[in-house]
Amino acid sequence: MVQVGDHIVSAARGWIGTPYRHQASVKGAGTDCLGLLRGVWREVLGAEPEPVPAYTQDWSEPQGDEVLWRAATAHLVLKRRDDPAPGDVLLFRMRAGAVAKHLGLQGHVPLTGGMPTFIHAYSGHAVVESPLSLPWQRRIVARFAFPEETV
Repeated sequence: MVQVGDHIVSAARGWIGTPYRHQASVKGAGTDCLGLLRGVWREVLGAEPEPVPAYTQDWSEPQGDEVLWRAATAHLVLKRRDDPAPGDVLLFRMRAGAVAKHLGLQGHVPLTGGMPTFIHAYSGHAVVESPLSLPWQRRIVARFAFPEETV
């Protein structure tokens, strides 16, 4: 049986190679990390839950405002960080004391051994599936699932 997480991962992998473009969300043309999440939401779940206002690349870091975290909490289901599943939304804090300002989607979750992966877009790179290495794992500040009632 195919799980919702598998649909999310498949949709996200379809974006691999899409160039990084700040505030964009168009498969093959350009996206940022939030745009990737928005595009996958549209493909798997339908219409986005609300319009996304313009945002800066610093995600209100100078003000210490957790804009991305609040938005994720409003539309996604918070999970324990130690309970990975394919398709989970990962929220990253890129350095200690900074606001969370990067998102990725959990890809492969190994049952035994092996390296987990995540799919993301970040400045200077196209959408890629990267190893969820220890340095990346340390940056995860929250893990979310897509809401079941929309699936």
